[in-house]
Amino acid sequence: MKNYSNLLLKLSAIFGLIGAVLGGHMAGSGSYAVRPIHAHILVVGWLTLFSWAVYYRVFQPANRILARLHVYSAVIGSIGLTGGMALYNFRPGFLPQALETALYICGGAILLLSFLFFCLLAFLQRPLSK
Repeated sequence: MKNYSNLLLKLSAIFGLIGAVLGGHMAGSGSYAVRPIHAHILVVGWLTLFSWAVYYRVFQPANRILARLHVYSAVIGSIGLTGGMALYNFRPGFLPQALETALYICGGAILLLSFLFFCLLAFLQRPLSK
């Protein structure tokens, strides 16, 4: 489970850096147009992934398959939701709008599954023996 912890920790660090850069940009420019994206990157990407990294460092999940589903849906969902949200808001023009919307929605749905998997893991958790 240490590998899961390391993966989630590194990804949360990347999200934290991106969120801080966006916050600095907003402060410097005086424009808060990216505020929703900034908030989701920090809450979903940095805070949530970090807390799940700590979980995998401290606990031994009761179900390995459920843990694997959780971690990979967390990675795909957090990138999909925040990336899809950015594409949806900025409409860069190199992708069809339907695809931008689909990435946003699918990323959010996958992330929602990740939260469900984590909830199941938490309730299936066996007490640690000392």
